[in-house]
Amino acid sequence: MSADRVIAHLDMDAFYASVELLRYPELRGLPVVVGGGRDHAPRETVLPDGTVRREFRRLGGYAGRGVVTTATYEARALGVNSALGMMKAAALAPDAILLPTDFDQYRRHSRLFKAAVTAIAPRMEDRGIDEIYLDLTDLTGTGPDRWDRARDLGRQLKQAVRDATGGLTCSVGLTPNKLLSKLASEFDKPDGLTVLTTAEIEARIWPLAARKLNGIGPKAAAKLEAIGIRTLGDLARRDPAELVERFGRSYGLWLHHSAHGRDERPVVTESEPKSISRETTFERDLHPRADRELLGAIFTRLCERVADDLARKGYAGRTIGLKLRYDDFRTVTRDASLPLPVTDAKSIRRAAGECLKRVPLDRKLRLLGVRVSALLPAAEAAALLEQAQVQRGVTPDLFAQTDTAG
Repeated sequence: MSADRVIAHLDMDAFYASVELLRYPELRGLPVVVGGGRDHAPRETVLPDGTVRREFRRLGGYAGRGVVTTATYEARALGVNSALGMMKAAALAPDAILLPTDFDQYRRHSRLFKAAVTAIAPRMEDRGIDEIYLDLTDLTGTGPDRWDRARDLGRQLKQAVRDATGGLTCSVGLTPNKLLSKLASEFDKPDGLTVLTTAEIEARIWPLAARKLNGIGPKAAAKLEAIGIRTLGDLARRDPAELVERFGRSYGLWLHHSAHGRDERPVVTESEPKSISRETTFERDLHPRADRELLGAIFTRLCERVADDLARKGYAGRTIGLKLRYDDFRTVTRDASLPLPVTDAKSIRRAAGECLKRVPLDRKLRLLGVRVSALLPAAEAAALLEQAQVQRGVTPDLFAQTDTAG
């Protein structure tokens, strides 16, 4: 099935930072870090001739517990990446420009690029504010020239994004399936276009580090390296029975199939989500006390991203969930069911914080996640909230708690 399809993964380049550069073109080519609060906005002075002079904040003066939302490629070259603590980023790149996040603008540009793309290729799977999958199979036809047609279509998509957003770039991977397309979209960033067929897997995919595969985190990569598996080629050449024995049947077989570029997942164009979640696996295990400030900032950021996803998809939720994975790979979840649906980051953070009080924090953590479930459309949620306010005068503030562990 996979070899007969043409699937695109379109990934916006340094999306939040690139949106900021549209607003502040004088910062192009400079290291820029996005993640400050509104008090980190540039100071603007209108000169007598009517021009505006801007004074930008420098990262070196930052003090606080925030984390980096994104950074330009110039800042990434200095070691600054998303989810890095701002204080650590300031030590790495003190002269970088610091800008506040502006999610209203990011959502607006997200809508613009997706509308432009779906006008050309309507079969789209939305994977977040800055990335999508597209099924181009019906548009490219069959025959030996289909991948040439796919490349031409990729160029059209990239130009449509650029035109619709006022100059933003994206990188596109074109392959027979979603797994390979996500890998391929990273090959030539920024502003890349990569076409890859199954015949090229051994030459172009197998030399990649195993950790490049979405689904192999730092811990799994370390376990693979411990048995001599450093590249995807090393992984592909291993006996699948050995992988099943070491990693379990499900994950072991997935590793084997993925290393060979096999992925039958369809592009899902419409689905009603049961939950919306965000989680992150840390580069190093974090201690609840020694790394409290960093964990707190990451926790808040996850809640903000879930709230952003809810707003973008038009949902609210009654149940807030917390997920923790300890350094021994044990996973624990907790839920808090609310009497009324919520959408904002502050309410999600508060409910998730209540969940956090009910889990043991006696060892290091390797993963943190936040989930909102029991979803309903935002319009319906707004009506329920309005009804509650009319009947009671205030919004109830009670938690009905349920525990699960896995």
